Amino acid sequence: MYHENLRLREPEMPTDEALVKVLGGSYAAYEAFQDALPKIEIEQEWQWFPSHKVWAARGWHFYATARGTRKEKTLYWLYVYEGYFTVSVWFKKKNRAEALKADVSEKTKQLITEAKTFGKVPTFPVVFEMTAAEPLTDIYTLIDCKKRLEG
Repeated sequence: MYHENLRLREPEMPTDEALVKVLGGSYAAYEAFQDALPKIEIEQEWQWFPSHKVWAARGWHFYATARGTRKEKTLYWLYVYEGYFTVSVWFKKKNRAEALKADVSEKTKQLITEAKTFGKVPTFPVVFEMTAAEPLTDIYTLIDCKKRLEG
C-alpha cells in the first residue's frame, strides 16, 4: 500500500519511541489495539518489505486443521502513516456475506459493502483508519469472523 504519508521507511525495526513520534495522538489507539492482541490469541510481527522500503505489521494466529496439522492464518495488516495507522482485514470475495453478518456498526458494514476486490483469488480489504480506539470493537469482531472462516 503506497501513500505519501506512509511512514516507517528506514530499515531499522520500528521502536515504541518511533511509533509515538509518528502517530502522535493516535498512539493511544495503537497501544489499546496492541494490549488486546494476547487476549484474542493474536500474534503480531513487523515485517520489512525491501521492494517498497516500508515496515508493516502482520497479525496472525495458529489453528489446527481437521487432520490436526498446525497452520497459521494472517488476519490483518497494519501500516503506519503520519498521525494515524490502518488495520486492514482481508476476506475472500466468497466470504463477503459472512463478513456482513458480523455484529458490527453500520459504518463498518458500509466499508465491507464498498470494498473493491483484488487478485487472482479474489479478496477485498476492510480498511480502518485509526486515530482513536472507537473502531476497535468492530476490528476484533471481523478478526474473530475471519478466524472462523476456511482458508
